[in-house]
Amino acid sequence: MYAVIQTGGKQYRVSEGDTVKVEKLVAEEGASIDLNQVLMIADGDDIRVGKPYLDGCSVTATVASHGRAQKVKIVKFRRRKHYMKRQGHRQWYTALKITNISGG
Repeated sequence: MYAVIQTGGKQYRVSEGDTVKVEKLVAEEGASIDLNQVLMIADGDDIRVGKPYLDGCSVTATVASHGRAQKVKIVKFRRRKHYMKRQGHRQWYTALKITNISGG
């Protein structure tokens, strides 16, 4: 059984027991979170797709940790113009451990 959820403007395919890194959420480590924006639930041949979300369905997860991803290096360069700019970015994330998928 798996589900497709939406959080932080992105979509994730999750199953029970998976650990997923999503955009930073405001929650304490060890806290339980209900994700209600479920786009699809599949259980074998039984597939349900929402328009856009499924009513009464949710995915329960616990917050495993918070952290920052590896640095993404950004280089802007114009040849023959004496221009080069370097920049880096580290995005914050929240690691979620999926504990339950309820199909309503």
